[in-house]
Amino acid sequence: MNDLPLWAAIPVTLLLLFGSALALIGSIGLVNLRSFYARVHAPTLGTTLGIGSILLASMLYFSVLRTRFVLHELLMAVFIVLSTPVTLMLLTRAALYRDQREGSSEVPAVLPSDPPEKEVP
Repeated sequence: MNDLPLWAAIPVTLLLLFGSALALIGSIGLVNLRSFYARVHAPTLGTTLGIGSILLASMLYFSVLRTRFVLHELLMAVFIVLSTPVTLMLLTRAALYRDQREGSSEVPAVLPSDPPEKEVP
């Protein structure tokens, strides 16, 4: 760490602290929130923003030191940004479908994305 200049060490440290704090907040939200629908948002945001900040810190660190190309971090960022929201949507839709079939009071009877039912005479 002695080779890293101060102008780069400060942003790297701030990005690491910010990313770690967001990941911690997401984990706390996962534990404390009561319903599945509230729980699913906190870790998703913590993962996307927190890991993004940590990856930016890693990119800056290794770019300044010129020890290796930042391709690993770019690939991780792309996979996380693409997979996390898709996973959130799939899990939420599966839970909505399950709860709607069971008649849960948490879910409205007709979801906005459902097509209107035709009346049979």
